Amino acid sequence: MAAQFVRYTPDVEDDDPHFDRNVQTVIEKTEKYIAESVEAGGTGRALRDAHAKGYGLVRGEVEILNGLPPEYAQGIYATPGTHDALIRFSNGSPHAGADARLGAATGLALKIFDIPGPTLLEDEPDTGTFDYANINAPIFFCNTVEHYLFIQELFLNAPAYFSQGRPGAHRFFTEFVTGKGTLDQDNWAWDEFLAFLRLSKTPPTNLLLSSYWTMGAVRHGDHIAKVRITPDPSFAAAVVRRAIDPASAQEVFRPALQAELQERPYAFDIQVQLCTDLERMPVEDTTVEWPEQLSPSVTVAKLRLPQQDISGPQNLEKMDSLSFTPWRVTAEHAPLGNIMRARKEVYRHSSIARHKLNQQPRREPRSADEVLGA
Repeated sequence: MAAQFVRYTPDVEDDDPHFDRNVQTVIEKTEKYIAESVEAGGTGRALRDAHAKGYGLVRGEVEILNGLPPEYAQGIYATPGTHDALIRFSNGSPHAGADARLGAATGLALKIFDIPGPTLLEDEPDTGTFDYANINAPIFFCNTVEHYLFIQELFLNAPAYFSQGRPGAHRFFTEFVTGKGTLDQDNWAWDEFLAFLRLSKTPPTNLLLSSYWTMGAVRHGDHIAKVRITPDPSFAAAVVRRAIDPASAQEVFRPALQAELQERPYAFDIQVQLCTDLERMPVEDTTVEWPEQLSPSVTVAKLRLPQQDISGPQNLEKMDSLSFTPWRVTAEHAPLGNIMRARKEVYRHSSIARHKLNQQPRREPRSADEVLGA
């Protein structure tokens, strides 16, 4: 029997009466961290409040496939064709420094060029760009903006906790579960904490061998989806530097990525998993992994990375000047759920503050060549 895909309607999202107030608090804390990171971050520059360390800016090409089933040929995927793209690989931590200190949570941010139609960012509707900001896990450790308030604070101060050994780690875990003492015991953040533990145990691997998810749900035209960018098996099999040991050197992720791309091209599949059951595939609970047996991920596009040289500090400088946000998309691909909705203004204010402090122009490029050269 064919799967029955859930139709998108606005009521799939919950209404949080304190949403605007809590988001404003998150923005204020984020801007404060970014301002202080110029001195405290160790790089002399303002850092992102997440994914502070980038591993490389990579040229790519997205081919939207022809002949997709109608449920998948939605929004930008309804029009087959090829688009230039840029990819930023990064570490998920809000801190910079040696890879061994930052963990193995990594991100793939994708910018696709020449996409028609206005974006959902009111201050830059006509950029012609379309972004994904994905992480290497199918779940996330935060479901509400109220919880994000204390989780953000814990993550920004994580080095101070863990530098104290086991007592500091125990205090970090306790304050995570209890919301730093603000949550009733019946509402302790156990689901979020267990999701965080699962993410923290992600083994380090070559950035080209990870899969990267949208974290939360997004619209897929008439439907609801999560989007995964996953290695093409035939290209993944050719990767030489598979084992990554963060204890072996200060920098391990970038050198492996750089060496592989200097030697051979690579490819990912862009896949869409459509929701068939809002109870088992929820929109507002990002700690729940959507089961593949309910709805398998279907490839809708290919992301191809040509053989290229990303070495040199200029690559990192060009990468640092760019902004990626899950809200730089057309309305047919709007992020869904309160955590995804919070990212809209938090990311925008973060980008504005960082570019201002670093004296970088903040504007969207019109092509990959504009950033990397022809």
